[in-house]
Amino acid sequence: MLDDGRKLCMECLDSAIMDSNECQPLYIDIQEFYEGLNMRVEQKVPLLLVERQALNEAMDVEKYGHHHVPETRGLCLSEEQTVSTSGNPAIDMRAEPYRLTRHCEVTAILILYGLPRLLTGSILAHEMMHAWLRLRGYRTLSQDVEEGICQVMAHMWLESQIESLSCRNNSGSNSSSNYGGYERKLGDFFKHQIESDTSPVYGNGYRAGKMAVLKYGLQGTLEHIGMTGTFPY
Repeated sequence: MLDDGRKLCMECLDSAIMDSNECQPLYIDIQEFYEGLNMRVEQKVPLLLVERQALNEAMDVEKYGHHHVPETRGLCLSEEQTVSTSGNPAIDMRAEPYRLTRHCEVTAILILYGLPRLLTGSILAHEMMHAWLRLRGYRTLSQDVEEGICQVMAHMWLESQIESLSCRNNSGSNSSSNYGGYERKLGDFFKHQIESDTSPVYGNGYRAGKMAVLKYGLQGTLEHIGMTGTFPY
């Protein structure tokens, strides 16, 4: 039993990630996953694994989070600043005396501690997409579009992990294959949760985003979202 009363079975406990340091290899893996899609997150975003109470408190002041489930499991914390810059009339007589530019900074990603590796990773992949969107200037998206594309990224990461586990199981020892088989089933379950979610924002948003990515590709979908704020159909 975890400190906050949550219970883990022995199989999930084997891969549960309990603190921020332990999560760093997984964080690096997901950063590389994004880089492989030509979607590098330029800012070095702190990752913290925290207790449930800390997430619930942060949720009260931050809207970008993986919290449509009964409890909050992940949050992307960000802040936006408006910077005033002065023009130079000596160079360009048409320059405005002052110009306001917006600058967004992602301050941290928070994940609930004690979850199995694949669930932790899927939540982190989701929150990383929030960070990528914030840093790339996607600021006025509807909830279903933003959460939908974040769920698409979580689902894509799970698919990559399940494929990797399948390859390892085919060439591994019996003991590693047995656990890998269990983890693969766990990954299939988490994928199914995303696919079958009935919520209008996360579920319908995911399905609309997935359909768009299948039809137009990930980059084409992101470009369309950037221009219109909607999924292409």
